[in-house]
Amino acid sequence: MDALHTAGIRFAEALQSGPPWLEKFWISVTSLADPKSIFTVCFPLAYFLDRKVGVSVLWIGLVSEWLNVVLKWFLFGERPFWWVHESGLASKELVTLRQFPVSCETGPGDPSGHCMITGAALWPLVTALTALASRHSRSLVVNLTPFGAYTLLQLAVGLSRVFVLAHFPHQVVGGILAGAALGWGLQARTPATCTSGFFMATALALLLSSLALHSLVITAGIDVDW
Repeated sequence: MDALHTAGIRFAEALQSGPPWLEKFWISVTSLADPKSIFTVCFPLAYFLDRKVGVSVLWIGLVSEWLNVVLKWFLFGERPFWWVHESGLASKELVTLRQFPVSCETGPGDPSGHCMITGAALWPLVTALTALASRHSRSLVVNLTPFGAYTLLQLAVGLSRVFVLAHFPHQVVGGILAGAALGWGLQARTPATCTSGFFMATALALLLSSLALHSLVITAGIDVDW
């Protein structure tokens, strides 16, 4: 793993050595793609356009947020900003990395929540836009535009997370793949006809189950808050 982490640090160095204008771009991307935007921006917009799509975005965002936390407890995952010092790499080799206000994230880092949650929750919106495009155009380019934009967004989010030293590249890749798989798998299982009470009860159940799981893991001697 040390070799993989070291390669990730070198990749982050290469990203940070880019043109100065890219710095603002990457920081803007990582801020705008925060998972909370799914609930505060994407869900209201999707719901306004189509109720079923909006509910699907909310449902998948809820489940993927919970699952991301649970996966991080079991996969752990170092954060580049902390690992470069804790591993001793910074004292052995020349490391030219810069710190940003969003660099000092704590907690396990695998998989990337930005990539996983955003990728999963946006999946139903992208498929809906693809279906809409196919009804109005026979152009392959037009029909592939939504998924093309989705892919570029995920790539930009992933690179931004590496740039600010929040994640290693392999954590970003894992988040992107998990997000796409979750979005694809959960879209057809969205409880679109359920009442708001069902979603409140589900959210409460997920919260309580995560607290119970956290307690069990701590009791087992695994410090998930390391």
